[in-house]
Amino acid sequence: MNFSFSFPLPLFLLTPLLAGLLAGCGNDSATKTEPAKASAPPANPDQVTISAAQAKAAGIMLGGFARQNMASEVLANGVIDVPPQNMVSISAVLGGYVQQVQVLHGQFVKKGAVVAVLRHPEYLRLQQDYLQSRARVQFLTLDLERQRILDVEDVGAKRKLQQARADYATEQAAVRSLAAQLAQLNISASRLAASGQIQPTVTLTTPLAGYVKTVSINPGQFVNPQNVLVEVVDRSDLHLQLKVFERDIARVQPGQPILFTVPSHQTASEILRARVFMVGKAFDDNARTVTVHAHLEGKDAETLLPGQYVAARIQTAGRRVRTLPEEAIIQAGELSYAYVQTAATDSTATFRRVKIKPGATAHGDVAVTPLEAVPDTTQMVRRGAYFLDAERAKGDE
Repeated sequence: MNFSFSFPLPLFLLTPLLAGLLAGCGNDSATKTEPAKASAPPANPDQVTISAAQAKAAGIMLGGFARQNMASEVLANGVIDVPPQNMVSISAVLGGYVQQVQVLHGQFVKKGAVVAVLRHPEYLRLQQDYLQSRARVQFLTLDLERQRILDVEDVGAKRKLQQARADYATEQAAVRSLAAQLAQLNISASRLAASGQIQPTVTLTTPLAGYVKTVSINPGQFVNPQNVLVEVVDRSDLHLQLKVFERDIARVQPGQPILFTVPSHQTASEILRARVFMVGKAFDDNARTVTVHAHLEGKDAETLLPGQYVAARIQTAGRRVRTLPEEAIIQAGELSYAYVQTAATDSTATFRRVKIKPGATAHGDVAVTPLEAVPDTTQMVRRGAYFLDAERAKGDE
């Protein structure tokens, strides 16, 4: 149903209506023109800001890269060793029973010293055979002389002279053979022939001076010729025997210095020195390694023992590189970081971590290669990097 008004509205009705319309328009304008509040930018996860008091308490020290000749290294493992001629394994030439053991493990022995005494009936039989053979030689000597005289007088047969010569030569060979066997038993054949006294025992002696490494016998024990009874080591020529992998052997040359440690030594962290004197020319087919020999250097080597395991670093040709102290480098998983100062005021300092690639280490310094552009004039954190990393981690949390 439509309503129509033919007369104008009174003024007192128009005034409130206009006021309401104006108020509504004003509210819409305020709502539309009010600017939105901007959100704060996200914090840099590699950046940390600390106060001057914190920096002083943490002992943070700044400085640039140090440049020095840093040798690259080849890692190798091996043992303390001696040349083959400096170690002797003493065995019995003929089996026998141990009567005496005259050395102890670790004892120093002079060349020719007695290490053990053995007894066996076979030793007596050899001496008896030698004396009997010498007696037959004396008889055959006289018989040969008689046959010569008869041959000169043309009385005897030629065959008898020839037989006498053959018997004499055969018995002479037997005497020489028995004398050599007695010499291997440390029995003097000439002394035996002069005195005629058969000795019931034989002695085992060491052919070189050194320290007793092993003693594998005791009195009453029967030993065979293949048994090693005593081992003696001459320590005058100790050296390193290292195993170097095939991929690294081309970098190893005679004369290169070596730094090594002995884990079983009383000072396992002590760094000892050696120098390469021979590089092998053949591969171990199983391990794909090459043997490298090195002479020990310094008086500290006197306390080492043959057979001790060593971990070595062969110093190859070096070059001048950037370095930082070990304490300036943060290891985080497979990545490494160092901190640089980006801003500083009287009250605060800001630092940022940068990715680096560490290299060779020497005397507490590490060769580093930044993985982003870092000028030489950059202020690097040389001490206190771990404190900054802890503060940065707090900010991340």
